[in-house]
Amino acid sequence: MEMFQNHHRSSRKLFLFTFIVVWLFVTISSDEDYYKLLGISREASTREIRQAFKKLALTMHPDKNPNDATAHDKFLKINRAYEVLKDEDLRKKYDKYGEKGLQDEQQGGRYESWNYYRYDFGIYDDDPEITTLDRGDFDAAVNSGEVWFMNFYFPRCSHCHDLAPTWREFAKEMDGVIRIGAVNCGDNGMLCRSKGINSYPSLYVFRAGMKPEKYYGDRTKSSLTTFAMQFVESKVTELWQGNIFSEIDRAFAERIGWLIAFCADTGDCLEPQTRRKLAGMLDGLINVGWMDCSKQGDLCDSFEITTSTTALFPPGSSLAQKGSVLFIQSLDTKEIYAQVLQHLPDLEILTKSSFEHKLAHHRWLISFSFGHNDLASHEYKKLKALLKDSHIQVGKVDCVADSELCTSLYIQKPCVAVFKGVGIHDFEIHHGKDALYNVVAFAKESVNAHVTTLRPENFPSHEKEPWLVDFFAPWCPPCRALLPELRKASIQLFGQLKFGTLDCTVHERLCNMYNIHAYPTTVIFNKSSIHEYEGHHSADGILEFIEDLVNPVVVTMTPESFQELVKRRKSSETWMVDFYAPWCGPCQALLPEWRRMARMLSGIVNVGTVDCQKHHSFCQGENVRAYPEIRLFPQNSNRRDQYQSYNGWHRDAFSLKTWALSSLPRASVDLSPEDFKRKVMGGKDHWVLDFYAPWCGPCQQFAPEFEVLARMMKGTVRAGKVDCQAHYQTCQNAGIKAYPSVRFYPHLGTTRRDQGGEHINSRDATVIADILRQRLQQLALQGKSSKLKDEL
Repeated sequence: MEMFQNHHRSSRKLFLFTFIVVWLFVTISSDEDYYKLLGISREASTREIRQAFKKLALTMHPDKNPNDATAHDKFLKINRAYEVLKDEDLRKKYDKYGEKGLQDEQQGGRYESWNYYRYDFGIYDDDPEITTLDRGDFDAAVNSGEVWFMNFYFPRCSHCHDLAPTWREFAKEMDGVIRIGAVNCGDNGMLCRSKGINSYPSLYVFRAGMKPEKYYGDRTKSSLTTFAMQFVESKVTELWQGNIFSEIDRAFAERIGWLIAFCADTGDCLEPQTRRKLAGMLDGLINVGWMDCSKQGDLCDSFEITTSTTALFPPGSSLAQKGSVLFIQSLDTKEIYAQVLQHLPDLEILTKSSFEHKLAHHRWLISFSFGHNDLASHEYKKLKALLKDSHIQVGKVDCVADSELCTSLYIQKPCVAVFKGVGIHDFEIHHGKDALYNVVAFAKESVNAHVTTLRPENFPSHEKEPWLVDFFAPWCPPCRALLPELRKASIQLFGQLKFGTLDCTVHERLCNMYNIHAYPTTVIFNKSSIHEYEGHHSADGILEFIEDLVNPVVVTMTPESFQELVKRRKSSETWMVDFYAPWCGPCQALLPEWRRMARMLSGIVNVGTVDCQKHHSFCQGENVRAYPEIRLFPQNSNRRDQYQSYNGWHRDAFSLKTWALSSLPRASVDLSPEDFKRKVMGGKDHWVLDFYAPWCGPCQQFAPEFEVLARMMKGTVRAGKVDCQAHYQTCQNAGIKAYPSVRFYPHLGTTRRDQGGEHINSRDATVIADILRQRLQQLALQGKSSKLKDEL
């Protein structure tokens, strides 16, 4: 009977395991290329991915194909592809490891109705006047110096859909005056939460150096326009006999021209709103003014004005110089703007003979063009004004006329680059959007950062100083998203680590030498040592990785060190070991989380890794059958080879830390009302208490962190927990109004203490421990001071 029950249990387990594996394979596995499934290129932007998915969703949705038995499975495939590729981190895993790298990720298993994709999905993706921003480009946009009016919306919000037609018309009205943007908070929840967005739609104006300002007015085009125009600070000057010549002379001396609207009795004059818009659009390039010819008749006659018109006076121009003044007949803001830009002088042209001299001591943004007129010819003329305050000069190089110069810099297609002011070899090429705001943000970041575009001549293969080298491809969106993070990290690590980027589409041979087959691949070169970075593509992730190299928290184990450290460990020691294979996608995804967990458990649990590709027979001998295999070897174990395997679904640092701590004996104690009164209020120890409720989610999340704190403060401050559901009166007397609440009860030399203790506003063990140590130091100093007074 017992043998039958065991066999029956085993059969059930085998059936359950087989069912789960088959279910996972059917629902999320796909041998097809995600990019091909959506019909997009590998360099597609998030907006292009959304547009492609929406197009397919409207035709392939099961609601539209009720007679197709395979419609559900087909739609799951494209939905899975969309969910992965729209997420920056998952896309990087997929690009590097393929489907293998996503085995822990379950995106794409659920989808919405056809109506959702038709009416609610990607509201502004097809509107050219509205810039749809995501997590990766939001900061660059709002810190560019331009004014942004941002619409934070949610796809299912009816008010958001009600506003959409008005927002589109408003965007057309303000196009070129200020930037009009939209953020989909359904796809960018973390970004929206970080900006304090808690209702939809939320409308905010952003400008660098200014606190975001929320719009509370009517949601009509006229009200939105009136509000937005408050942020257009450029003024329109009324010109008359008493100021015109001094104003023109002053502007011409600064190489700035004038756009003047002459308003006569006949013809159509530019409206005040149009003049204000043009002043904003041309700020720093051209002054905008107007003249009332009914009052300044003689003055208008001297300008040969007989009817209302608009004239552009470039610096140094005059009516005497035929053709130097441009008369514009249009009344349309955009047409006037385009004509003015076209008529402005081009960027300063640098040649091979002047290049080195010009770049020796000044910071420059250089546009490299290949003979044809592109954005650099007209819109880029605004760069000089936008970068003036950052002391960045702007110029251009024609790579057709100066091919030798461009070839020496390995520049093969139109681009912009920042030269840092220390010669022609220290520069960084821009690989982001061509939009003006993106170029401006890049230039301001780059001149203050320490990232260099690498070439064979300056590649750090034999450098004594440590280098971080990012091997990338410009078509790869995760690569482009990483570049601003590298710039941030380079500032924080200046003097400790040098930063460089290598474009593998240009330097393919050099990338092949280092066996680079996926992008981005980030490598630390430290003399003879080479370390590949595996972690979150953020400045903080890079800083953590560097810290691990300097002070490693994870022990890389051999069979011999495993025997010594784990099998012959002290009874007070706990070890967690990750048995992995370098080729395994989930193993690679686990590595940064494993390091982060190790830092969280530093001093509490020892953490190691074993490479089972290198030590294959050893891992077989330890009965490791799949990767990654996570094992915990507990303290106080009679058998040193005894372990627990991690079978949790999530392999993030927090989940792993919680599991590890659950295996340890508790360092904190539960306190009853009597314990609180006798030990805390009447005892002679310092106490830190966690007031919690069993049903409270944040309390459950904080519980393992409090255990870490208890171990950190062991021997100095005792740690206790009070269940406020069971002991409501105790918590009420202590003034507890929210859970969890952390309170410090120091022993002050008397038996009476304040029942409320000292509130600590943090849920981070390290932060709380620092606060407690500082407080203990204060108490020690106060004690010495009191003793000294008594002696005197």
